[in-house]
Amino acid sequence: MTEITISKEDDGRHGRYVAKVAGISAEAELTFTHRGPGLISADHTGAPDELRGTGAAAALVEFLIDDARSSGFRIIPLCPYVRARYLNHLEWQEVMTVGPGEVPSIQKGHAS
Repeated sequence: MTEITISKEDDGRHGRYVAKVAGISAEAELTFTHRGPGLISADHTGAPDELRGTGAAAALVEFLIDDARSSGFRIIPLCPYVRARYLNHLEWQEVMTVGPGEVPSIQKGHAS
């Protein structure tokens, strides 16, 4: 099993979750933006070729969901990868702003 370590960076407006895999110097990230009280958007998930197949990107999404549950925020899943993972995890609906398969949009600071 691959050892993956995840950390969170947050400047109060934007942030990212960073995944590092033991023995590999590259890192994967899931970026987010604060959209209002108790609301963030998951903007982009990226993993370099060195991390493909390690499970780092999936671990980032799982960490995001766990963070939302423990911290009490909801997620606007703008990132296509997050939305794709959501299709296989319908139990995440409680922390998402849209249903599985729905594409969210941001208009004037609101999710729809």
